[in-house]
Formats: sequence, structure tokens, C-alpha cells
Amino acid sequence: CSLVDVDAMVLGGHGDSMVPLPRYTSVSGISITELMTPEQIERVVERTRKGGAEIVGLLKTGSAFYAPGASVVKMIEAILQDKRRILPCTAFLEGEYGWDGIFFGVPVMMGVNGIEKIIELNLSDEEKAALDISAQDVKKTCDEIDSILKGD
Repeated sequence: CSLVDVDAMVLGGHGDSMVPLPRYTSVSGISITELMTPEQIERVVERTRKGGAEIVGLLKTGSAFYAPGASVVKMIEAILQDKRRILPCTAFLEGEYGWDGIFFGVPVMMGVNGIEKIIELNLSDEEKAALDISAQDVKKTCDEIDSILKGD
């Protein structure tokens, strides 16, 4: 299949604690759970988590910028053309997903006003637990940066 036919939903921070959601991922509207075995899906999930580091290693530039760049193009298009697309994006949470006062990767509706709505997906207990771990990792990193900036 072509990558343009893939719609994937990944929540949380980047790296090992990101939360790919296979049941919210499709190819031309068909859930990947219908197209792949559980073992294949698990390999894709792990490759997704490790992909940024893999790309950095291959590029030797210290940054994986292709995927974020492609995502920014989708966001700009959604804003300029008021497409009201649902896209994964870092947003400030105010109680959504049980988190408050944290910037975090979640699905949003993106239109002429930027983030118009945060979409709260129905998560399984396992998905919610993984999301909480990812949020804790993001919060810990932010707290460490705050401490450094304050000179603590």
C-alpha cells in the first residue's frame, strides 16, 4: 500500500513512551487490525517508537525532521484552508485525558482558528495506562528543565 493511504494515531511524547493506537490506525479506511496479524502490528508499534532514533542514526544530523516537517505541512494546510482535520498534535491539556497543565500529543480538530477542539478518544485500560506513563515522562522532563532554568 502507499503511505498516503495510511492514517495513524499516536498519542503522548516521542520515543519509547509514545502510545501508537493500532485500533485507531487505518489504510484507506480499513483498520490495520483487519489487515495485519497481532505480531505484525506489534512490530510496527515498536518500529514507530524507535523510528526517530533510527532516522537520526541514519542521517547523522542529530535530528529527525522529515516526519515533523510533513506533519507541520498538514497542520498549516488545515489552518489556511479551514479543513477542520483531526490530526495528532501537541496541545495544552486542561483536564482532557485526566491531565491538566501539560502540553501533550493528542488528537485535535485543526481549522482556521488553529486547535479548535481536543478529541478525547475512548481508550482501553491498557492504552490509558500507557498514556499516563507517557504524560508522567513528559511532565518529569518539563520539571527537570524548569529546575535547570531556575538554577535549582
